[in-house]
Amino acid sequence: MTGFIGEFESTIDAKGRFLLPSGFKKQLPEGDNALFVLNRGFEKCLTLYPLQSWKPIFKEISQLNDFDPKVRSFRRYFLNGATQIELDSAGRLLLPKNLMEYAGLDKDIILASSLNKIEIWDKEKYQQFFDAISPEAFSELASEVMQKKEDK
Repeated sequence: MTGFIGEFESTIDAKGRFLLPSGFKKQLPEGDNALFVLNRGFEKCLTLYPLQSWKPIFKEISQLNDFDPKVRSFRRYFLNGATQIELDSAGRLLLPKNLMEYAGLDKDIILASSLNKIEIWDKEKYQQFFDAISPEAFSELASEVMQKKEDK
């Protein structure tokens, strides 16, 4: 399984392409490291999955009960806009217009690690996200989220 660390700035050109930072390229798994699935994120960002990380998620979603209306709603929302993209010879990825609009991406972006995927944020929105939480609130969140399962 792929795991990423780091946060990098990039710029979207007039055609909707951006250069995948070398810091992330070096962390890609060997083999099919040019294929990705781009999807809407849970917040107003995009999520870039290396194909190797996307396959188990897609398999799990495929095995959910299609007779459950919640499953159908989840699938529609989660898979809405999911697109396979590929690095071009210059190391760039092309963002589809509909996904750029969803995330409010224009020019300056931040690519941030998120375990087995990379989040793509508008630079200003990304900064606002972090400005909205105090160190104390983050400490409380960390304590709650990182609590051992036995303690719950």
